Amino acid sequence: VQVVESGGGSVHAEGSLRLSCTVSGASYGSNYMAWFRQGSGNEREGVAAIEPSFGRTYYTDYVKGRFTISQDNGKNTVSLHMNRLRHEDTAMYYCAAVLGIATLNPLDQYEYNYWGKGTQVTVTS
Repeated sequence: VQVVESGGGSVHAEGSLRLSCTVSGASYGSNYMAWFRQGSGNEREGVAAIEPSFGRTYYTDYVKGRFTISQDNGKNTVSLHMNRLRHEDTAMYYCAAVLGIATLNPLDQYEYNYWGKGTQVTVTS
């Protein structure tokens, strides 16, 4: 199973970026797909998650109203639309998927068994 992110880059504060993630190589769909991020000196934290079969979404409080996670072209591709970006959103963003395992907390990194390599998002003041 491969998880591949795309998008990211550098943007001014209050700008927007879109990240995309595709899971391939699985014989069945993901139970959940999510975005996590890790800023310099910080722990990795959950940002947003989606349950592809039902379309249910989950967000950390800090990004509610600014970020949107959505499915694109089927259940194994998701995007993270990030608006009104802040300097504090600067981080490496990772896409993750959980397959074949029951999940209790979609924003808990330890629930996920497949990870991408990450894509950098830098927000300049």
